Amino acid sequence: MIAPRFSANIGFLWPELDFIDRIHAAKKAGFQAVECHFPYEVPESDVKQALNDTGLPLIGLNTQLGINGADDFGVAARPDRVDEARGYIDQAVAYAIATDCKAINVVPGKTGRAENCEETFRDNLSYACKHAAAAGINIHIEPINTRAAPGFHLTTIAQAIDTIQGVQADNLKLMFDCFHVQIMEGDLANHLHNALPHIGHIQISAVHDRGEPDTGEINYAWLFNYLATIGWKGFIGAEYKPRTSTDEGLVWMTQFSHTDNTMTEPGRA
Repeated sequence: MIAPRFSANIGFLWPELDFIDRIHAAKKAGFQAVECHFPYEVPESDVKQALNDTGLPLIGLNTQLGINGADDFGVAARPDRVDEARGYIDQAVAYAIATDCKAINVVPGKTGRAENCEETFRDNLSYACKHAAAAGINIHIEPINTRAAPGFHLTTIAQAIDTIQGVQADNLKLMFDCFHVQIMEGDLANHLHNALPHIGHIQISAVHDRGEPDTGEINYAWLFNYLATIGWKGFIGAEYKPRTSTDEGLVWMTQFSHTDNTMTEPGRA
């Protein structure tokens, strides 16, 4: 039996609390790490103190979405906004260093995959990887479903792996969000198996309401068992929007507290 290690995404969980209190709430709830989206309004020293107090590592944060917020949904693949993108990368690397955060999700934006956007994205990722590598920080890229972000630059696992292989940086990894992949492509087990060498982090939530991972299309009990069989040893990020209160919804953690390693891989028995 191998218990999954869960990370609380405090960008979504405990929205009624301030950022620092969310870290403490995650510890109390039994999470083994925290991750977030955009922590930049909170002083790094305050975050580091809370992490030290709880013993939780901060395992991931995102670059800023852009001056237009969700309308941009990132700018790292925008040829007309390279200076802005690199400013966000510099900001994220500095914040990650100050908080001992080990991964940064570089958000590309809504490009519709127009001409020169992929080239710009790879150039900015090369810049990010170079600056992050010296501090032992990984750079992540994440495909997002088209319903959540129409026109988003990355929408499939294949696109993301193509980008990773094109950049050729050892610290560039795939953020595998089961919610987005299920909506766009399904076949999660085979995608996880095939992409495993590239995966830096895995996130979970229910499809389709993005609530707790205890209902909906994805059988997470089975999937957690499967991840153990293929050798995933990293954290699994709880990036969902609670249906009621965060604490009331945490019964899923008890339900999924162990795995059964007797299962076989689909199509590989």
